[in-house]
Amino acid sequence: METRTPLFTPVLITGCLIILISFAVRASFGVFQIPIAEEYGWLRSEFSFAIAIQNLFWGIGQPIFGAIAEKIGDRKAIIIGAFTYAAGLVWSGYALSPASMQAAEMFVGFGIAGTGFGVILAVVGRASSDENRSMSLAITTAAGSAGQVVGAPLAEGLLGVMPWQSVFLVFAVLILATILFLPFMRAPSRPEKAAELVEQTLGAALKKAVRDPSFGLIFIGFFSCGYQLAFITAHFPAFVTELCSPVAAGGILANIGVTTTSALGAISISLIGLFNIVGTLVAGWLGNKYSKKYLLAGIYTGRTIAAALFIMLPITPMSVLIFSAVMGALWLATVPLTSGLIAHLYGLRYMGTLYGIVFFSHQLGGFMGVWLGGRFYDAYGDYTLVWWIGVGVGALSALVHLPIREKPAAKAVPAE
Repeated sequence: METRTPLFTPVLITGCLIILISFAVRASFGVFQIPIAEEYGWLRSEFSFAIAIQNLFWGIGQPIFGAIAEKIGDRKAIIIGAFTYAAGLVWSGYALSPASMQAAEMFVGFGIAGTGFGVILAVVGRASSDENRSMSLAITTAAGSAGQVVGAPLAEGLLGVMPWQSVFLVFAVLILATILFLPFMRAPSRPEKAAELVEQTLGAALKKAVRDPSFGLIFIGFFSCGYQLAFITAHFPAFVTELCSPVAAGGILANIGVTTTSALGAISISLIGLFNIVGTLVAGWLGNKYSKKYLLAGIYTGRTIAAALFIMLPITPMSVLIFSAVMGALWLATVPLTSGLIAHLYGLRYMGTLYGIVFFSHQLGGFMGVWLGGRFYDAYGDYTLVWWIGVGVGALSALVHLPIREKPAAKAVPAE
């Protein structure tokens, strides 16, 4: 009989700390859009393409790091990811051309993969008991939201006292500091299931998942999540800076210290992260009680409605804050449900790799959202068309989750 595991374990706490720092840095990149463009005279599409490449290589790296973790160990994979991430940030600080910045973001993307959801959620999932797993995944995901709360304002504050190049170097040091937590990142063995787990090879698990129509639907559905999140993270601070007048921002929000539209843009990203902490935890709690596929369909429907209303109504500081709060509550709530659904359907043994494959769709969407945002802005002078594409793919994601068969695949090791 399986020993009951407490919810808050050293693995969970350590995973949360690593995710928090990794995502704090990642979430800050939109704040650099205008300072870099002003210094070098780059088009909006050039830095946007660098962030788009970052998202794409994050997606490419996720199944790779998942497989590395399953082959040589979680902690070694995280160390490789941290050094790759730091190297990319240092390179970003010294990049003098769009091509150099775009090459640097390949390393940053791979680094995020090694210190992000695929590796961390897999080890947290294995370390959690069946009854705690959904909530443990939600808490870890919420830690990423906490990083988003502090990341953009921290970057904004540092930009006030040092050049943007130095901010990248500071962030590189923070990423390397995550290695200090790794002695606590050890999932306990689960010997009672070991005999079952060794029977299935990685190749067999991949073959089984790819043949399952539900896996394909999950893959397609995660695209819009990446599109919407990456577009907003990369472009929303600049979007807010340009569409909200300084007088309006200062008049309404001066009592909380927001007196410029650039500060409002940074605060909006932080507010998304703040509300996402609550939304993600609620999603994890609901995931233990209700159908994950219907919860995911509901989240994507909510995002679709929120985005459509925001772009149709006048853009004001107050509408920015309301949208940030609503979108934040739905932001990463998809992650514990999607990762939990994969664990439930295909087992825990190769969860990191299988989730990494699905996450590639998420990052492919992220690539498109960030890149199209820059391209359409340069072509049309605004982001309207990109917003409406996001509304459309959000509606598609809501629909494709409905036919998923929420039962474990044949011979897979069940998560619950």
